[in-house]
Amino acid sequence: MSEASRSGPVAVILSVDPDRFAEVVEAARRAGLTVAGEYPVLGSLTGTIAEDRIPALEAIDGVESVDRERIVQIPPPDSPIQ
Repeated sequence: MSEASRSGPVAVILSVDPDRFAEVVEAARRAGLTVAGEYPVLGSLTGTIAEDRIPALEAIDGVESVDRERIVQIPPPDSPIQ
């Protein structure tokens, strides 16, 4: 795998301290996160960042977790595999 493909953008979901939400969002942007959605009541935000910058997000004071966004697909109801 080439270096460029390892550091390509990945979608992430961050759980953050709701009491420090604005501060954490700004720090995440400085770390390289392109914010897609902010959910202060839930204490989470979504966005994309280069794979190799994820440790920088995890190191931000107030970030509780960083998870890669996953897409789950279920077969249609009439599918032979359930």
